[in-house]
Amino acid sequence: MRAPRTQPRAWQRMLSGRRLDLLDPTPVDIEIEDIAHGLAFVARWNGQTKGDWPYSVAEHSLLVDDIFVRLHPDAPAADRLTALLHDAPEYVIGDMISPVKTAVGPDYGALDDRLQAAIHLRFGLPANTNKTLKRRIKKADKISAWLEAVHLAGFSEAEADRFFGPPDRALLRGLHLTLRPPAEARAAFLARHAELLTACDR
Repeated sequence: MRAPRTQPRAWQRMLSGRRLDLLDPTPVDIEIEDIAHGLAFVARWNGQTKGDWPYSVAEHSLLVDDIFVRLHPDAPAADRLTALLHDAPEYVIGDMISPVKTAVGPDYGALDDRLQAAIHLRFGLPANTNKTLKRRIKKADKISAWLEAVHLAGFSEAEADRFFGPPDRALLRGLHLTLRPPAEARAAFLARHAELLTACDR
């Protein structure tokens, strides 16, 4: 007799013990420690970066927050927290480069949106980011990508200008790309998250 078919597994066990259902994620299964740990071990640019350590999504997220503050110094803490968490779903689905996202199609975007909504609700943010804030975060994200492309991923400035748009060079002064062990990136991400979450509660 043939064994009954089982439904393919669509959940991931997290180190916190949570079981995150990718098809129906809920805020109660989201833990910041899982997010920070995952993002610290996910490499940007598919790992094709210079240096002895991968440039992680956790580092990228911190840089996007730094750039966002430079662009919008009076932004409320909730907007900064949204910027910090803009790639948070990648702690479970990884950092898929743009060409692969295009090949996968709209299903990837729907999965990312479901996870992002659950993450936002877990930390007291609106499930869906308003268009203005989303546009502002995207600008900071593109500036971050330009910096990473030129300083870590082997792009010329002309290539980076073409793909990500030329940034305001004055805005880049004093910004540093950090390569460090995942444990340090995880700790820095957790510290920034705690700082912004506390500021949101004031």
